[in-house]
Amino acid sequence: MIFHGKQFIGFNIVANKKETFQAINPATGEKLDGFFKEATLKEVESAAEKAAKAFAIYRKKSGVEKAIFLETIAEEINALGDALINRCCSESGLPVARITGERGRTTGQLLLFAQLLREGSWVQASIDTALPERLPLPRPDIRSMQIALGPVAVFGASNFPLAFSVAGGDTVSALAAGCSIVVKAHPAHPGTCELIASAITKAAQKTNMPDGVFSMVHGGAKVGMALVNNKNIKAVGFTGSFKVGKALFDAAAKRKEPIPVYAEMGSVNPVFVLPEALAQNGESIAQGFTNSVNLGVGQFCTNPGMLVVENKIETDVFFQHIKTAFDASVGGTMLTEGIQKNFQRGVAHLQSMNEVHVLGEGKSNETHTSVTPVVFKVDAKEILTQSALSEEVFGPSSVVVLASGKSDLVAIAQKLDGHLTATLFGTPQDLIENRNLIAVLEQKVGRLIINAFPTGVEVCHSMVHGGNFPATTFPNSTSVGTNAIYRFTKPICYQGFTDELLPDELKHSNPLKIVRRVDGKYKL
Repeated sequence: MIFHGKQFIGFNIVANKKETFQAINPATGEKLDGFFKEATLKEVESAAEKAAKAFAIYRKKSGVEKAIFLETIAEEINALGDALINRCCSESGLPVARITGERGRTTGQLLLFAQLLREGSWVQASIDTALPERLPLPRPDIRSMQIALGPVAVFGASNFPLAFSVAGGDTVSALAAGCSIVVKAHPAHPGTCELIASAITKAAQKTNMPDGVFSMVHGGAKVGMALVNNKNIKAVGFTGSFKVGKALFDAAAKRKEPIPVYAEMGSVNPVFVLPEALAQNGESIAQGFTNSVNLGVGQFCTNPGMLVVENKIETDVFFQHIKTAFDASVGGTMLTEGIQKNFQRGVAHLQSMNEVHVLGEGKSNETHTSVTPVVFKVDAKEILTQSALSEEVFGPSSVVVLASGKSDLVAIAQKLDGHLTATLFGTPQDLIENRNLIAVLEQKVGRLIINAFPTGVEVCHSMVHGGNFPATTFPNSTSVGTNAIYRFTKPICYQGFTDELLPDELKHSNPLKIVRRVDGKYKL
């Protein structure tokens, strides 16, 4: 496979810098084939300008036209075949089965959004017809709908090199909304990013999309900040660390024209095991917890970083089940050396804290960026007084908290910052008796789960993959599922327009045959 190692500025592939970098196989530490160049500030500006020009054309495309574009992207990604799978595995250290599944999720969400566009009701068309005879004042004809916001900057994530990267959730939801995009490729997997970029570019050309509807640039912090600060960019999608996400958010807020940064920045995803569930299913919960913490080497944003259990007769046996499961676990390869070192620092910090004890510890698989799974044990009083115990350590680790009773459970929930998920394991009676806990958690997370672990995010219409700050910057949004489209739209109201001037979605005859709210009632 030959890589250009350059920038995709619309349909043009260019590079002006001499300096190059290579991808590294995290399992072996070896440099991979291909030399990649960081974008110059001029190239970033060119990509954003092209995106602005393309947006004026692309936003007027019909839902069917945009759907065909998304479907063609999915076809082109599948056409890459084993070349994509092999390169992605080499750059990420993830196994073939995981990457194959992730490719399916990536193409699946493209097709899901295409279905949304073909149906069309997502625009939330609302019509209040004129009441010229109303007293004391007549009502004019007023109609509203959602329309595309503008060019969007998308930052590829490290932990999902396909599903949250160049053609991932932020990209597909922005394109579905009618926005042009500029993607900053993740430097950990530049070859994978280039392959996907070539697929999107081919799809755009095949479906007669405007030059500049998609661009991709390589680079680090300087390139990222240049994108966020570019006047043509109207929104940002980001998945990654709190430090970087907050920096982008702050920069966007300081612009002359502030713009939204939809940043997903990490989460502890607390799990509460209630008494009857502990007594009835302690061993299976312990094994499921261990599996969930270690899934993907703990590099999921929904990794359960805290488990809270009441001090009961069964608790010591439950802890032994966790210890046995963790001691038998084997670590894996982390995505980059930087992520590996951050994990090791986080674990060392927990180990240095008073009253924090190692409950179970696995083994390393001895690869270049391998880590050892570890689970800690601590009393509730420590969680309530030491905030560091409630912070994410990205990787295969978690903290088990021993609570003295229901009041501790509620106090811990109240103490928590915002997270993506919270889980409760409980019988029907457990859950009824802990409604106060559920009520607190509703205000802390984007997804509440009963009797299942959070590592598994279904891509569907109802999914909410969001949460209160600092898990995300906008708790009223989601980055997974079709509602993600509304991050990149804005409502527009048309008052007193003649039928010929209205978009098809709002015309009197409803030519698109979509569900609309007319005078307060939903109808076709």
